[in-house]
Amino acid sequence: MNKHQYVAIMAGGIGSRFWPMSRTNFPKQFLDILGTGRTLIQQTWDRYSKLVHKENIFIITAQEYVSIVKKQVPDIPEENILAEPSRKNTAPCIAYMAFKLIKKDPKAVMIAAPADNLILETDEFLKTAKKAFSFVDHINALLTIGVKPTYPNTGYGYIQHDTTEAAPDIFKVKTFTEKPNLELAKAFIS
Repeated sequence: MNKHQYVAIMAGGIGSRFWPMSRTNFPKQFLDILGTGRTLIQQTWDRYSKLVHKENIFIITAQEYVSIVKKQVPDIPEENILAEPSRKNTAPCIAYMAFKLIKKDPKAVMIAAPADNLILETDEFLKTAKKAFSFVDHINALLTIGVKPTYPNTGYGYIQHDTTEAAPDIFKVKTFTEKPNLELAKAFIS
């Protein structure tokens, strides 16, 4: 494991699209959705602790969820739980973590990951994440991991990419659209 590789788990969302199971005071990232005995944030922790040193994993969350994070992820160092100054969605959360991390380690390379991802093929995902780290270790770039959608959904972000590869299976992003309306989501998958 590379000591300059970090993971920022974003766990500040309120999970409103998953209501009534998810509530503002206990959103979906803290729920055991599949009945496996592990919540989504615990599964995310488990996945990334196979990729980087545990002390290199940070969880960014809202102040009101810090105690839940401490309870559900007891192995995380307390100083690695960061309360967002304000809840402003994905980009500001990533910028906040990058700002904190660059002060700690100027050679840092970071994966920013949602706490509520459901990833069933963990080994394949970890291979992809290692490949992403390897790519950005040598090139000063931002890299996002995406999956090809099979149907239009307004709850996800869409990545439009060039057709030429920057490296095997790595493409330059043309646009990213956060949670488009249904008409635009349909256009992205056509």
